[in-house]
Amino acid sequence: MAAANDLPDVLETTEAERLATGFLFTEGPLWHPDGYWYFVDLRRNHLHRIRPGQAPEVVRKTEGGNGTTFDLKGNLIVCEGEGRKVTRTGPDGKVQTVADRYQGGRFNRPNDVVCRSDGSLYFTDPDKRVPYGQREIPGPAGIDNLWDGACVYRVAADGALSVLAHCEYPNGLAFSPDERTLYVANTRSSKYIHAIELGASGEMTGRRIFADMNEGAERGIPDGLKVDSQGRVYCTGPGGIWVFTPGGKKIGVIRFPEQSVNFAFGGPDLRTLFCCAYTSVYTLRVKVPGNPHPWYRLRSR
Repeated sequence: MAAANDLPDVLETTEAERLATGFLFTEGPLWHPDGYWYFVDLRRNHLHRIRPGQAPEVVRKTEGGNGTTFDLKGNLIVCEGEGRKVTRTGPDGKVQTVADRYQGGRFNRPNDVVCRSDGSLYFTDPDKRVPYGQREIPGPAGIDNLWDGACVYRVAADGALSVLAHCEYPNGLAFSPDERTLYVANTRSSKYIHAIELGASGEMTGRRIFADMNEGAERGIPDGLKVDSQGRVYCTGPGGIWVFTPGGKKIGVIRFPEQSVNFAFGGPDLRTLFCCAYTSVYTLRVKVPGNPHPWYRLRSR
């Protein structure tokens, strides 16, 4: 099961190890410092947990579970697309709603979510997979229409909800190491990565196109998105996981036996790349650790 072997500055190992298979559509990978991975089988609505060398176990049923992260207390945050909400699961297994509406309308299909070190959560809510008649979020500037309700939202530490930015099809999210840039994968008709500049309080101060991924005819779209500790940007795309310099120059593509959908950095040193690839989950070793989640830093103090 060979992966790309032409990224000597990125990969420590070049053959992917398959940890488990037999799923319908894997998503939502996340490393827990206690030594296991979370991921979802999206089509079956299963949230899984897997430890290296062991079989995966089902943690709970979700309502279309997709992107995952932790909050600053280590609670599991999940985007549940079919439920049109973002949830929080505590150590006792109790599930609570973080957010499910904006201006009185239900979200479309919350997709991915990240946590900032100030405790705020950012999540994407694309609208293209929701029938027009079922869209409830208004367009920009309060316009009374539903044509542009695809947004990146911010949930402040006190629970206040606001729109960060409108996008065509916002999907995966990741912060730069200094948290002054939020990268957003744009899926479907135009394949590229946004770079949203953030102010001190987490508001958008500017935006630009970080990288254009409209290249070649291979299968794959911008979806899962992560940043390593050197600020290099990793994003799924045609053929596998694309790797970019902090300046947006393409370094190369990490390839797996199946098309990459999403991925996460993990392991005790954050140098294991865990990839969700349709029916299976795989790992590879990289040379540079991933950018650590802010909760990881708090745990280590």
